[in-house]
Amino acid sequence: MLLSVHGKKMEDRIMKFRPCIDIHNGKVKQIVGGSLKDQGDQAAENFVSEQDAAFYAELYKKAGLKGGHVILLNGKDSPNYEATKAQALLALKRYPRGLQIGGGITADNAEDFLKAGASHVIVTSYVFRDGEFHRDNLKKLAERVGREHIVLDLSCRKKNGDYYIVTDRWQNYTRVQLNVRTMEELADSCDEFLIHAVDVEGKASGIETNLAQMLGEWRKKPITYAGGVHTYEDLELLKRLGHGKINVTIGSALDLFGGNLNFDKVLELVKSEENGSEKEPRQ
Repeated sequence: MLLSVHGKKMEDRIMKFRPCIDIHNGKVKQIVGGSLKDQGDQAAENFVSEQDAAFYAELYKKAGLKGGHVILLNGKDSPNYEATKAQALLALKRYPRGLQIGGGITADNAEDFLKAGASHVIVTSYVFRDGEFHRDNLKKLAERVGREHIVLDLSCRKKNGDYYIVTDRWQNYTRVQLNVRTMEELADSCDEFLIHAVDVEGKASGIETNLAQMLGEWRKKPITYAGGVHTYEDLELLKRLGHGKINVTIGSALDLFGGNLNFDKVLELVKSEENGSEKEPRQ
């Protein structure tokens, strides 16, 4: 029997839909990957919701979806950070232990977000700082909250034919390549990986096939892929390349965020354990 680091049965893992709540300047939004700029809190927007974050948290709760990620897209120095954080806390309160949270997570604030209702904290820049991997920071975070509550965000962009982990709201390249060796090195330090294919994120132009194939061939840790899914065929392609094991997030292409993919049909296609028989019909 093949087991993961924490004893989960790997052969039983199937693709799950992992929803998202991206918050920027105090609003739930969908943005174009790589367009975020801390200066002036700028971003190219695909969608700005009239609903608050709690609305989406309630929707995901009724659908029986767990493991969705709430992302704060403003830096801590932004004048809009507190409004964004307030929205995130509303979502966690509405769906306690059902959502993960990321954006500015450190060893100093991670426990506060878990106490506020997050199941996991998602971390990138605290661990990959100044272009390098800081193992001491990851160790400190794990000691503070436990590795079972950590999701490592290994979101990446392509440079010179290779994928590199990017930080600070995807603005800065690290010198750390995203490959099998890196995932092997980090697997013991977290519960899951979250990976945005930033070059196609928010562009509804198709998935990053080479990346999806690489992730599908490495099966030692749950992975959620995000980026470029804009048709049902893309979803089926990701399922095939990932051997039905990679979890998926869809943002701008989903009808909840102004796109063409029907939320309920996506759940039906994914057929995850979390949106099966316990799912309540959407009103």
